[in-house]
Amino acid sequence: QVQLVESGGGLVQPGGSLRLSCATSGSIFRINAMGWYRQAPGKQRELVARITSGGSTNYADSVKGRFTISRENAENTVYLQMNSLKPEDTAVYYCNGDLVPTPWDYGRDYWGKGTLVTVSS
Repeated sequence: QVQLVESGGGLVQPGGSLRLSCATSGSIFRINAMGWYRQAPGKQRELVARITSGGSTNYADSVKGRFTISRENAENTVYLQMNSLKPEDTAVYYCNGDLVPTPWDYGRDYWGKGTLVTVSS
């Protein structure tokens, strides 16, 4: 069974940095894309950053120039380096994977349980 597990969240002061990690486990035939979403209290979940199997990336306008998504293909792990954090970045960050479990499957969305990032002085 495929699982995504996030780590690296926590409390950080404005202007600080955090690095989130998302490790995958279970049988994965192919990864089409992986990404990070976030959901702040009272708001809808939104895309933060995404990286495809070909290495193409896209970011929410609000994080461009501050956040960087990367991946470790050998370990099926994706990272989110977050710099110059702002209070409005406070949210639960979720890892998402568009994954193909077996050669006989189509791509499906998988989600982690989330990790809380709090930016506050």
